[in-house]
Amino acid sequence: MQNPAEAIFLSSFQTRTVPSLAARCVAGQVNNDPYAKQPSSETKQSQDDSVTQLLGVTIAAINVTKDIVPIALAQGILGTIANILTIAQSVIKNKSDFQAIANKCETIRDILERATKDATEDDLQGYLGHALTQLNKSVNLINSDIATSKEQGFWHRLLSVTIDRDRIAGWEKELDQALVLFRTEAITGIAIRVEKLALGPKGNTCGIDDIQYRLPVPPSRPSMFCGRDDLVAELTDLVIHDEHLALIGPGGMGKSSVAKAIINEPLVMDKFADRRFFVTYDGLDPSTITFKTFMTHFAGALGMEIAGVDPVHQISTFLRSASALVVLDNAETFEEASASSVLRDIPPAIAEMANIPGVKECTKRAMDYQGYSATGLELCSAMFFQIYQCACHSEAEEDISGLLKELDFHPLSINILANAAQQNGWSPTMLLKRWNDRHSKLSLSSPSVQNLGEDGLRVLAIVAFLPQGLNEDLASDLLPSLPQVDTICDVLCMQSLVYRQDNFIKRYVPSTIALSLPVHQTRDQYADIIISDHLNIEQVVAFNLACISDDAEETCAACCRFLACLEWHLPRPTTLTPAISNIIENSSTWKLKAYCLLNLGQLYSTLLLLADAAHVLQAAEALYFTAGDPENMGRCLTARAEMLRSRGHFRQSQSLLEDLQRSDSWKSFDETMQARAWLVLDLTRMFTFTVPADDLFVQIAEDRVFDLSSKIWHWRAKLYHGGDTVQVHTHLEDLFMQCTSTEDLSTRDLAMESLAEVAVCEGRLSDAMDNLQTLIEMWMGQNSERVLWHTVKKAVVASKQGNYDLAREIIQKVSESSESLQFFSLRNAYSFLHRSYSLAYIELTADECDRAESYFTTTIKACDMQGDLAFKAGSTCGLGEIAFVRSNVALAIQHFEETRSLCAEMGMPPQHLHSCFPVYTLPDKFKGWTLFLEGLLPFTNDTT
Repeated sequence: MQNPAEAIFLSSFQTRTVPSLAARCVAGQVNNDPYAKQPSSETKQSQDDSVTQLLGVTIAAINVTKDIVPIALAQGILGTIANILTIAQSVIKNKSDFQAIANKCETIRDILERATKDATEDDLQGYLGHALTQLNKSVNLINSDIATSKEQGFWHRLLSVTIDRDRIAGWEKELDQALVLFRTEAITGIAIRVEKLALGPKGNTCGIDDIQYRLPVPPSRPSMFCGRDDLVAELTDLVIHDEHLALIGPGGMGKSSVAKAIINEPLVMDKFADRRFFVTYDGLDPSTITFKTFMTHFAGALGMEIAGVDPVHQISTFLRSASALVVLDNAETFEEASASSVLRDIPPAIAEMANIPGVKECTKRAMDYQGYSATGLELCSAMFFQIYQCACHSEAEEDISGLLKELDFHPLSINILANAAQQNGWSPTMLLKRWNDRHSKLSLSSPSVQNLGEDGLRVLAIVAFLPQGLNEDLASDLLPSLPQVDTICDVLCMQSLVYRQDNFIKRYVPSTIALSLPVHQTRDQYADIIISDHLNIEQVVAFNLACISDDAEETCAACCRFLACLEWHLPRPTTLTPAISNIIENSSTWKLKAYCLLNLGQLYSTLLLLADAAHVLQAAEALYFTAGDPENMGRCLTARAEMLRSRGHFRQSQSLLEDLQRSDSWKSFDETMQARAWLVLDLTRMFTFTVPADDLFVQIAEDRVFDLSSKIWHWRAKLYHGGDTVQVHTHLEDLFMQCTSTEDLSTRDLAMESLAEVAVCEGRLSDAMDNLQTLIEMWMGQNSERVLWHTVKKAVVASKQGNYDLAREIIQKVSESSESLQFFSLRNAYSFLHRSYSLAYIELTADECDRAESYFTTTIKACDMQGDLAFKAGSTCGLGEIAFVRSNVALAIQHFEETRSLCAEMGMPPQHLHSCFPVYTLPDKFKGWTLFLEGLLPFTNDTT
């Protein structure tokens, strides 16, 4: 079938004129009826928005957990449920119905994080493995259901309408059953393992003051760990050569992962064997820590049960029995303990154990307390100057030594201070001055952060709010109300509240600071911003739209700029739809909201989500009419008429445009606007056959914008209406030669494709193949939609040559290419219809009726969701031909009756159903439709 949307791509919008503010405006889906708002829909939208936020939080938490759980099967389960929720967040309309699913997924995340903590792959042989396997089957079943629906019903449109609640309830039940089993077996399995470990090997006697011992299993190497091989190798070398290590750095930097990697290095495993101990204090509440609980936890990680009143002696005795590697993870937790004895007793105990010969200590996050130094002056100074590359190194050593002493040789503080000095380019003198002025601390209550006032908290809130972090290059433009933003970022980095990575300021850990985001501007370098910062900008725009007030024009302008950049540089569906739909409509916002809807409609049009685009444009059209802006109202109406035409609603499209021409607004349109409306009207009348071909496209033949394309369409209409193919060929050849002298690829595409259709009509199939191949090569790397379109058409022509295997291979290859996969990932519903219908045609002409029937049925289901009458009519007629071939005349007549009804709804004469689609005309052996129209089938009730 020919592309009904060609005009919007090739002609009517090849030179788009958009009002200056409209070119900068927004995105959002609206109700089908833009003139009436239903109160219930606002409540529903609010619920959906809340669930959207819940989904986002849950997905983020799942992805974090996925990176830290040690079991590959658990990671796979988490990845699957994250994918399910991502689809729900991005394309499902009735999001509020998915709250229970989201809650269950969060439960799964929590269970997996706790149940697999410190587990190994060996544990999968028992209860835990069975529980995980059953849970994996359940989530894969749901995910498979989604994938199947996406293939057969182009998932985006299937779910953007709604998902049946019974179906969702079935998914909930599936997860409930798996969770019950998982909870029961996982808890039982953990209890059994704990019991075995607590009892220890039968008959075990250590001979060390009645200490019971069980063999601990160190955590496995992180499954997601890359880019630090050199660091791990260097640290491993230090460990096996009997050096103590302190891994320092702010939270979330991967210190625990590095430590886990080290203890699983072959050299370390060979040297320390089963005496590799990982002691973590993450799970302890600092307020409850005492010396006893600290040491009991320590001993437990060593596989010991302490008996008696001297835990340090017992642990030291055990460690002296053989070489050992001990990793203390977050051991500085005791610093926050409320008991004063903790700070007095714990540090010396750790120091005593660290000094045992053969015991190597690896501490993650160095500890800071009075009277105990993890490192000496010489080592601290070397570490400081390794980070701080100062030209006058030797001259500054004495002063820096004094500063290091003030820091109590605290490695983390030294690291932060050295990095701050290096990043800010401070001289030693300036560094000492800053230190004397501020005496840096590592909290929000430090003087340096307090001195920032509310501005510091605002910047920290913004960094936490933005998914990608704050782009340093854009910071001053994004935050014009914070002229000191660069200085603020320096301070926050120095305090280890944020860090720099790839030119972005990012947070270390989730922020609990209240959100206050005074962001209202974006930079004019749109393409660069969209590529590097699109998720952040989308988040900011959505936030500002939700808080729109006196700065509505500025906010909407930023939204429109963002949508325009998405359309041209990163075409993808947007999450701004609810925010735009919720803009309050009054005299000051009518045009602003309409501009946003216009840009959203153009984005949908680029994605060929034509039904959504038409609805959005209808809403914009109504707002323009209310605001007294006939020019933009006409622009939206014409675009909407084109989208109706592209889905086969020819009668409705023609009526809209003819009414527009009779309206008072018509005279106020400029020549280009009128020419665009004439073009779309004649494209529509070409399909309805209400005007002779000689009269089509003549009104705009001399228009400076549409002159060449209108002449091509004129001769193409002649072909469809039964004109002489030789004459049509001659004129199209001449017009094509005129196209080659221009750089307008769209018009050249129109002419070349027209020549391919003439070649098909004349039986020159090889020439048609060559023409289509030329178009494929012309668009390769520039427009994936056109490459896909012409490739699929080429496959259909190959089937006309009788080369069915080649036809299937062509479609298979283009469907698997990275460019096409990227295009399909945009949920391009129209391209799906074209591909599905073409596959059905190929299988029908190959006499593979079962396959053809399946593809036709799938296409019809997709058409029902998209509201596409053209593909549906062709597919229904195809089903009739299949029934006729199978001698099922009654069923054939049923399909043909439905086809005729669809033709009436389209406004197309039934006898011309295939006239405008020469590439898709069926071979002569398929006579069912023709016989039906002629009343020659038994029981035919011919009303034509």
